[in-house]
Amino acid sequence: MNSLFSFALDASDFLKPSDYILAILGLFCGLALFLYGMNTMGDALKRSAGSGLKAILGKMTSNPVSGFLLGLAVTAVIQSSSATTVMVVGFVNSGTMTLLQATGVIIGANVGTAVTAWITATNSLNDMAVSLDWLEWLKPDSWMPILAVVGIILTMFAKRGKKKDIGFILLGFAVLMTGMSMMSDSIKPLTEQEGFKNILLLFNNNPILGILVGLVLTAIVQSSSASVGILQTMATSFSIGGLVPIIMGQNIGTCVTALLSSIGANKNGRRAALVHLYFNIIGVIVVSILFYTLKALIAPFAAFLDAPGSGSALNVAIIHTLFKIVCVAILFPCYKLLVKLACLTVKDKGEEEEVTSLMDERLLDTPTVAVDRAAQVAGTMAELSGKSMLDALTLFDSYDPKVCDSVRDLEGKVDNYEDSIGSYLVKVSACNLDQRDSEQVTKLLHIIGDYERISDHAVNIVESVEEMKDKKISFSQDAQRELEVLRAAVKEVLTVTIDAYVNNDLSKAAAIEPLEQVVDDLRDRIRLNHILRLQKSECTIEHGFVLSDLLTNFERVADHCSNIAGCIIEISAYDALDMHKYLADIKQGSEEYEQKYKAYSAKYSI
Repeated sequence: MNSLFSFALDASDFLKPSDYILAILGLFCGLALFLYGMNTMGDALKRSAGSGLKAILGKMTSNPVSGFLLGLAVTAVIQSSSATTVMVVGFVNSGTMTLLQATGVIIGANVGTAVTAWITATNSLNDMAVSLDWLEWLKPDSWMPILAVVGIILTMFAKRGKKKDIGFILLGFAVLMTGMSMMSDSIKPLTEQEGFKNILLLFNNNPILGILVGLVLTAIVQSSSASVGILQTMATSFSIGGLVPIIMGQNIGTCVTALLSSIGANKNGRRAALVHLYFNIIGVIVVSILFYTLKALIAPFAAFLDAPGSGSALNVAIIHTLFKIVCVAILFPCYKLLVKLACLTVKDKGEEEEVTSLMDERLLDTPTVAVDRAAQVAGTMAELSGKSMLDALTLFDSYDPKVCDSVRDLEGKVDNYEDSIGSYLVKVSACNLDQRDSEQVTKLLHIIGDYERISDHAVNIVESVEEMKDKKISFSQDAQRELEVLRAAVKEVLTVTIDAYVNNDLSKAAAIEPLEQVVDDLRDRIRLNHILRLQKSECTIEHGFVLSDLLTNFERVADHCSNIAGCIIEISAYDALDMHKYLADIKQGSEEYEQKYKAYSAKYSI
């Protein structure tokens, strides 16, 4: 018989089948509580981080050390390397982050997930012999009820905000530790059985089997933290040497989530997931060679590692952390080689790959980042909308059918952007947003609507110019001069608005409202002058129809710019400013408004 199964198994070595069923049900119930508690705690931590997390992620650099520290910190906060890596795949897929930047973050995420193992290791204090009274309070069973009570009070009575998030963090942690205790209690009868212990000895003799078990377990539960938690509940049945291969397998298994999330991503998104996989596979190979070589060469070391029952929850946390530190020390200096290996696996096809999704749904796991990404894409939409209008304005100086077609094409692109961003923001709004992000989603929906209408007005202007061309309509010299001044004012209000949004420039946003008022004044003045010329028979009714359409479109463009400026200012001071009140106040006695209004009136006088 194979040496791996050479031990004798007797029926008395095992429990009754019903006992196993109850133990497995208890294990799964504890696992469910563990996962729920971890998700609740992680979601609350992400909400609590809010715009701070967004600011950190917005300061990405090509420095791999910064990326490593960022990945470590974010994973320590949200308690999931899988979530961080999936987020990174989304960043790379949407073009927010380069593959090299992502590599440092992914490596950092691998280390950051070790924090959870140290937290859950405190559960082992329940099984330690504690003789000093004050040490009793170190047991999770002693202080967990306090956290649960504080957490439930905060969640029930605190208003939405930081205090409520803290309540969910405490509750999530209490539920997580309760799940750990339940898993430990359910598995304890099994660990006391000789038959079960003999089966576990297989992992000491066959490290490949241990790696496979760790890999499969983590792939099934989709969380290395959860699979490590399960292992910690059974750790006392293992030797230290038996824990090592299982932990290494768990680190490979955690890559499955990112690999699944990369399905449908572009080539760089798939490469980011592969970097995660290759880092752990190569790490397992290198660490296995080092570990088992030392074990074979140093007899006392091997005896210590193979001592029956030498494993513990604390040992799991230590091994988990040491494995990750060794992998980082070996592979981090070679991070560019990991990128090259991923690029060799997913090769370029020679043609430019189109990004199928500008706003990756993977970012919805961190709503504040998803909102920021939607705002960035809205900036691209703003530039396209602005270009459509600026191109339309050039037709008055030089008519070109190609420009007319270009304006219509741009309007179609802007419509697609509005549909995509709007749909994405609706999905974001269904997430658990804090008040600031919720306000920003609302304002972004208004902003993209205004930009879409500006491109519509650009097409209207094109149609008016084409009508003038077909009917051979030409305005008088006075009317042309007046329209030229109005076009210049519209051009400035539009360019200032786009610049204010793209660069979040509040000073420029504040300058839009007085300029919009000047555009309204110009519209009224030109209409009045047209009536006077009509009375003098210097122009016709037909001229008046075309002129009225142009004036309406110019004035509406300025109105939309004013709306956008108000949203920009309100987003920047969401809790201290109401847009409509702001617009009303600045027109009533604001010295700054009056100064800018007079300056623009002098600049655009007719």
